Amino acid sequence: MHNKSEKELQKELREKREALRAFRFGISGSKIKNMREGRNLRKSVASILTEIKKRSATAEQGEASK
Repeated sequence: MHNKSEKELQKELREKREALRAFRFGISGSKIKNMREGRNLRKSVASILTEIKKRSATAEQGEASK
């Protein structure tokens, strides 16, 4: 994940959020059997958001030191 570009991270974030939304609708319709999938999707979204925040903080820190 560290070697992906900002655009790739944003795309992956959209895909994971859409998958999580579909997972939640699947639960309400009792179509989902693997409950761990939801946990893994939430963890993926969190790690992507963490990476994006880290990069923006690093960029802001770099601009502030100039």
